[in-house]
Amino acid sequence: MPTLTTDAAPLAAAEVKELAATWYKKLDVHAPLVDLLPLVDEDAEMKFPEATLRGKAEFEGWYERVIRVFFDEVHTLKSVDATPTKTGADVKVVVHWEASVWNPPAAKSQRIKLDAYQTWKVRRSPITGEPVIATYIVDELKYDAGSAKL
Repeated sequence: MPTLTTDAAPLAAAEVKELAATWYKKLDVHAPLVDLLPLVDEDAEMKFPEATLRGKAEFEGWYERVIRVFFDEVHTLKSVDATPTKTGADVKVVVHWEASVWNPPAAKSQRIKLDAYQTWKVRRSPITGEPVIATYIVDELKYDAGSAKL
């Protein structure tokens, strides 16, 4: 296992874009937690419309809940703009999210379609040297016309 120093290589924009693409691919298929957790920093802070999470344990609980609520998910990255910092990168992400949700006893599911505007902070893992999400904030949701609402 590599031991990193404070002189670890700066994050390249391509690495940040690859992290975002991998993250959303895994969310689309409801990947096992063991596949998602390496992408999240130990002390990550995540702010979603319905919850603020701190650390991997809280993320695990949130993820296990949402994969039982939303299905047929499709995340399409619209933009990933990374600005290098001394400790990693500040990132603005826009992702189009579509998902179905069924609220019992409704006769049919509903389809949510929206653009999510997000701010991330990404850094290198001190353990693996790979980029990880340190901060993940959903800044704004813009619903498509006719979309169901969260």
